[in-house]
Amino acid sequence: MHLIQRMIAPASELPESSQVVLSAERRQFLKRRWRGIANDGTEFGFDLESRLVDGAVIFQQDGKDYIVRQLPEMVYEVVFESPAHAAMVAWRVGNLHLPAQILEDRIHVLYDEAMSHLIGYEGWAYSEPEVLFQPLKAVAHA
Repeated sequence: MHLIQRMIAPASELPESSQVVLSAERRQFLKRRWRGIANDGTEFGFDLESRLVDGAVIFQQDGKDYIVRQLPEMVYEVVFESPAHAAMVAWRVGNLHLPAQILEDRIHVLYDEAMSHLIGYEGWAYSEPEVLFQPLKAVAHA
C-alpha cells in the first residue's frame, strides 16, 4: 500500500492510456484519512495535508499517473425561470442547510428527503440527473 500525503499535480499531462484511475465518492474528498484501490488493484492510504481535487495526480510509477476521480451522484436540479425565481429557490434551499451547487441557470442540491418535500411543497419543476456534484464550500460566520 502506498501512503499519500499530498497530490503531485492538480491534473495529469499524460494521455488517458497512461493514467490509472482511483474512483472515490464526493464525501471521500472531504476526508483527511481514507483508503482506496485504483483500477489496477494498487492500494492507497491517504493521510492528507489538504483536500484533493477531481483529476489530481496522487502517485506516479512506471510511466503512469495515478489519478483520483470523483464519482457522479444523483442530485435535485431546479432550473431558474427568472432572477426572482432564482433568488427564491436559493433562499429556500439555503434554509435547509443542504449542500448546493449554484450554476448560471440552475441549482443542484444534495439528493435528500427534505429537498424532496420542499420541491413538492413549492411545486417547482425539477429533474434528478447524475452529475459531478461540487457544492459550495460553506464558511460559518466568515
